[in-house]
Amino acid sequence: MTETTETTETTETTAGGPDGFGGASAEELRTLLLSRIQDVPDYPKPGVMFKDITPLLADAAAFGALTEALAELCLRHRADKVVGLEARGFILAAPAAVRAGIGFVPVRKAGKLPGATLGQAYELEYGTAEIEIHADALEPGDRVLVIDDVLATGGTAEASLRLIRRAGAQIAGVAVLLELGFLAGRDRLLGSLDSAPLEALITV
Repeated sequence: MTETTETTETTETTAGGPDGFGGASAEELRTLLLSRIQDVPDYPKPGVMFKDITPLLADAAAFGALTEALAELCLRHRADKVVGLEARGFILAAPAAVRAGIGFVPVRKAGKLPGATLGQAYELEYGTAEIEIHADALEPGDRVLVIDDVLATGGTAEASLRLIRRAGAQIAGVAVLLELGFLAGRDRLLGSLDSAPLEALITV
């Protein structure tokens, strides 16, 4: 679930190549996923168009297709681990990791993980926030794919890339279900990605 601050025409871009995902074409996948994302106007405040992904998660076929697509991205980019961003990133990243046969590592808000952690602060529009990862969750040289539900301004994703590199691991890429293109998160991530791919199944 996420929110947008304006109503836009929906356009789609795909992370996939010409072969699509899981036997379905990229266009078929986009059509299926879009049909299960609900627009909720004026939530949580007037003028905001909220993109609700819970209908997609409740649909076994759509959720399964999304999981398959993300798992194929894990394999395509030779990821050893998947990092999921709190909180909805957990829902997408964990089954994709299982399907791809690789490990899942949560990145959480500060203070949520027990034991030794690495933390990374990042700026919000008003103030700062911090995310953490277990200090021993990644091995030096691991190739890590970051998965989240939405790319908006890119602050959390950018901080996660810094954490991964501080742990000694490599960035295999970032994959999201939905990119809010008008918020320019992609531009913010370009430097941190350092030529690693940013894959968005749908862009609005």
